[in-house]
Amino acid sequence: MQQAQPFLLGHSPDPDDAFMFYAMAEEKIDLRGYRFEHILQDIETLNQRAQRGELDISAVSIHAYSYLIDQYALMPCGASMGDGYGPMLVVKDRAGLPEDASDEAIVAWLQDKKIAVPGPLTSAFLAVRLFAGDIQAVMTPFDEIFDSVRNGTTDVGLIIHEGQLTYAKEGFSLVRDLGAWWKERTELPLPLGGNVVRRNLPEPVRQDLLAIMKESIAYGLAHREAGVAHSMPLARGMDTDLTDRFVGMYVNDFTVDYGETGRQAVRRFLQEGAEAGWIPAPVDLQFEE
Repeated sequence: MQQAQPFLLGHSPDPDDAFMFYAMAEEKIDLRGYRFEHILQDIETLNQRAQRGELDISAVSIHAYSYLIDQYALMPCGASMGDGYGPMLVVKDRAGLPEDASDEAIVAWLQDKKIAVPGPLTSAFLAVRLFAGDIQAVMTPFDEIFDSVRNGTTDVGLIIHEGQLTYAKEGFSLVRDLGAWWKERTELPLPLGGNVVRRNLPEPVRQDLLAIMKESIAYGLAHREAGVAHSMPLARGMDTDLTDRFVGMYVNDFTVDYGETGRQAVRRFLQEGAEAGWIPAPVDLQFEE
């Protein structure tokens, strides 16, 4: 089915997203006559653009999806899940907070701290609010968070993406891994990102796009070395081994399909967000099956 105009496909400029979309970008699979314009922007920008209905398919934060459900369906593939790991609270100066501080002590310690957060619709922001309550959040582009803490603009950084692997090298100390906290509480992975498709596209087209997305993920996993090589220009200071590790963290069995565990994790995450008042209403989760 030839398209006069390409579909607008948004994803973040990160190795894991690049890996997922590698086969589509390089036309390693049958694109069924469709064309795609790949738009690489940070996840918070994609969240905002999806809110405005500007993209046909996009990676978005699971938190953001609670605001998008009327316009977009969640694809059952493309999940980024932190299974025992995820966004991290880091500092340059622990300022008296012990290494073995309890969660209760950490939450109390955070109350008078300015925390650099990568965007109001990110899953990291919802996770830290579920952990610590009504924090003093300073919205900061994700790639400026280390500098924000380093120069004293903020006291604590909530880091995502490759910062989870590089924070120690950057001279930071871990306060709490929110993915680990979530796993300890719920025995579930922390749902961070997913891919959505516009509901107003014809159903046969949505089904085609879903099939293409699944094939792209499967191709990358079957040709891992080439997929990682494709992702390296977006690795931001990581070598090939570290990039491969990062890709493995967020492109895995949950990415191929959420499965019942992944679906349960999304429902629990958004349910807790609604019950705490951090998202506007309970979400009737629907996947584009």
